[in-house]
Amino acid sequence: MPTLNGAVVLVTGANGGIGTHFVHEALARGAVKVYASARNPRDWDDDRVVPLALDVTDSASIEAAAETARDVTMLINNAGASPASVSLLTLAEEEIRANMEINFFGPLLLARAFAPVLTASDESVIIDIHSLLSWYAVAGVYSVSKAALWSATNALRLELAPDGVHVVGVHVGYVDTPMAAHAAGAKLDPAELVRMVFDGVEAGEYEILADEGSVQVKAGLSAPIEALYPQLKPVTG
Repeated sequence: MPTLNGAVVLVTGANGGIGTHFVHEALARGAVKVYASARNPRDWDDDRVVPLALDVTDSASIEAAAETARDVTMLINNAGASPASVSLLTLAEEEIRANMEINFFGPLLLARAFAPVLTASDESVIIDIHSLLSWYAVAGVYSVSKAALWSATNALRLELAPDGVHVVGVHVGYVDTPMAAHAAGAKLDPAELVRMVFDGVEAGEYEILADEGSVQVKAGLSAPIEALYPQLKPVTG
């Protein structure tokens, strides 16, 4: 089974609420080094944490990170973004493309860049942070970008399994971070999310449904589309 003990971890979006917990929890579980990446990396006051400049929307930055962090055994694709407006009909084209760059192309290109490093390890892991909204299209471009990432995770899992890379997808609703500050309703504590993710990884799970909302939405995917989206008019004969 994959383990954090002795792992070398790279976290994207490490400066954010979830990313910071990934850094600290990885170290608490025995990681020997964590590359804490961000566009503008910060100091961590811990010799085990290596700040790493990384722009997930820039191919050259991704390749440079892969060249620097050649000892990584666990890649955590945590960085993500959601525009203030998510409408596919009114959002500017450049904003749609920008969201796809961050939420889909970034994680995919990181997986490609780090694949040679990860496959060289006896036990390695990729963790992709999806969303409940990858199955529930009420968030426009954000839902679209996360759905694309979910599909890419499934495809990469199949491609990398023969080389011993364990690929994990994480689905969760709102998490109590600044990114979800606008949202009403219950929010998951980011520390709890990270604990659930690492518990699932160490148990050998491929998919982690981190809250009841994600469990319910996934279960509803087999129902008629009108059940998932009651705002749609039922088809009549």
